[in-house]
Amino acid sequence: MLTVAYIGFGVSVREYHIPYVEHREDIRVKYVFRRKEDAPQFAEYEPFYPELTFTDDLDRVLTDPQVNLVVVNTPDRFHVPYARQILNAGKHALVEKPFAPTAAQAREVFALAREKGLVCMPNQNRRFDADFLAVKEVVQSGKLGQLVRLESHYDYFRPNGWYDHLGTLYNLAVHQIDQIVSLLGMPERTHFDVRSIHHPGAGDDYYDLEFFYGNCKASVNTSMCVQIDYPRFTLHGTNGSFTLPPVIHNSGKAKAVGRHTVSTAMAPEDRWGTLVYRDGSGNPVTERVPVGCAHYERIYDSLINAIEQGGEKCVRDEEVVRVLEILEEATAVAQSHGGNGNE
Repeated sequence: MLTVAYIGFGVSVREYHIPYVEHREDIRVKYVFRRKEDAPQFAEYEPFYPELTFTDDLDRVLTDPQVNLVVVNTPDRFHVPYARQILNAGKHALVEKPFAPTAAQAREVFALAREKGLVCMPNQNRRFDADFLAVKEVVQSGKLGQLVRLESHYDYFRPNGWYDHLGTLYNLAVHQIDQIVSLLGMPERTHFDVRSIHHPGAGDDYYDLEFFYGNCKASVNTSMCVQIDYPRFTLHGTNGSFTLPPVIHNSGKAKAVGRHTVSTAMAPEDRWGTLVYRDGSGNPVTERVPVGCAHYERIYDSLINAIEQGGEKCVRDEEVVRVLEILEEATAVAQSHGGNGNE
């Protein structure tokens, strides 16, 4: 039995964690820790979770012998300090993305986890997005032939940029890069174009990051200047092509007060992908590829396997480190003269 405590009670916990574990027989959620100064902003949500113990005493959580996994869902700057505190208390840790601000700090945290004999992993749950799972299924089917090109887009139209000043690399690219690395492995070489269009010098709000794998190029892209959306994913191979509709953004959607539930229904058909390829006789075939639902519970499946069976984590340490190295390199490009590309 995995007994879980959450640090933080924001949207991530309420929508992407608790709903995926609350009905499982092998997981029990016991605590939510939030700092005393943060408690008022969550007060309206707490009554919907009467089975949980809310506390501003972290020692109570970390000294409870029943708790064996603590999940960090806080602003980015707290990820590494909390991860270290959790591991030093003898608990396993799941940490929201970005796992750390630098690859060096990530290595230090992983070294501490190994020293303590504990499991520590980032919550790169977007590996289990419904649309990305459809992409994986198509690639693994072999119908595209040898993959030549993959494009991944998160695009918006925001006249003042990304939340006025914050950067997109550590908020959005961290997901896309991790998806590429999980699908294709470590790139042989890279090329980065990162810019600050709306707030020069104050962050990054445009990126085009390219990853090369032999004759295949994958790119992840985000811009705040897109009125007509690109597809979310576009793939081309030696035998076919595949595309998925643009992502539906919910960042501006008002958050309903209440207990979030998870839908296991298939996506509507207008969200499905289109696959065009040649069959064994060279005839063109067009297929609609269904898109199911997200499976964020698989993060917890992996943790249970790693903690209880000693299995490999679904997000490996070396993948985390490489993604952070890429984010650091891309950030340096944004800070350079005009954000010129770097190879």
